[in-house]
Amino acid sequence: MVVTKEMYDKELQAQYNQYRFIIAVNSRKWSLKLMTRLVRLAKGQKVKSAVNETHYVPSTTTKGHKIRTRVFRPQGSTKALPALLYLHGGGYMMGLPEMANVFFEDLLKRREVVIVAPDYRLSQRDPFPAGFNDSYDVLLWMRDRAEQLQIKPDNFIIAGHSAGGGMTAALTLKVRDTQAVNLAFQMPIYPMLDHRMITDTAKMRGSTMWDANINAFAWNLYLRNIKGPVPAYASPALNEDYRGFPPTISFVGDLEPFYDENLAYVAALKKAGVPVAFKVFKGGYHGFEVGSPDASLAREANQFQLDAFETYYDKYIP
Repeated sequence: MVVTKEMYDKELQAQYNQYRFIIAVNSRKWSLKLMTRLVRLAKGQKVKSAVNETHYVPSTTTKGHKIRTRVFRPQGSTKALPALLYLHGGGYMMGLPEMANVFFEDLLKRREVVIVAPDYRLSQRDPFPAGFNDSYDVLLWMRDRAEQLQIKPDNFIIAGHSAGGGMTAALTLKVRDTQAVNLAFQMPIYPMLDHRMITDTAKMRGSTMWDANINAFAWNLYLRNIKGPVPAYASPALNEDYRGFPPTISFVGDLEPFYDENLAYVAALKKAGVPVAFKVFKGGYHGFEVGSPDASLAREANQFQLDAFETYYDKYIP
């Protein structure tokens, strides 16, 4: 499948060349390292109108490793609140929690919630399962330190965009298997789910922000140390049993590589009887609501995810 600039929503076309350049930069190891350094300049940036904390969570799988974890709480709140574990995007190979600060600010305007965002290890240096283990460790840390963090120990939320959405789906699967915590709902937004790249849209060429080339590059980095079959915790689309999954919120643009695998994921959840709030945005590229936030389609997508969060919060959290 070949995508051209003219196929996108008219307001999104202005960013086409800009984000095609990002694909070229991030699909080479030397330039990816440079881009990673630039992104890391955002480390420590604060969320407005929130109490900002940084914790260092000990790894249970790597001796001496500590996971830098940002915690954001509504200002003035003194009671225990529901907690949301947020997992950032970046193809499992780059990024950090502060990339999502605007999203955090929007969530905190809607409902009282404590947001916990780990700076999990990235595949450039530490492929699967390092980042996955870090994310799970922070989830268990939230459970075990609920009183100190002033969060409710039950009914956690897990959310993330892109690779963070894929990590959300993977952690939700592990939580379903282990029953380690209770999840009120999950929010895997346009998640990166399937390393096999077997669908039509996974082979998409010419798309902006993310295409087949950078997708293959990112998956190869993430999975390079796996010997034998790839586990579903690494590539969540491999899971075949969705019974016991929590209610789910998601959306995706129809002109991005993850479109088909996202449709399949949502269909599998619905088949298992899982409540799903899902929407497809016609003419949307990967991450369009972040890349072109002032476009009408982007505002609609942001409104959808925040409205769905508000509705699920009220419905599934006591």
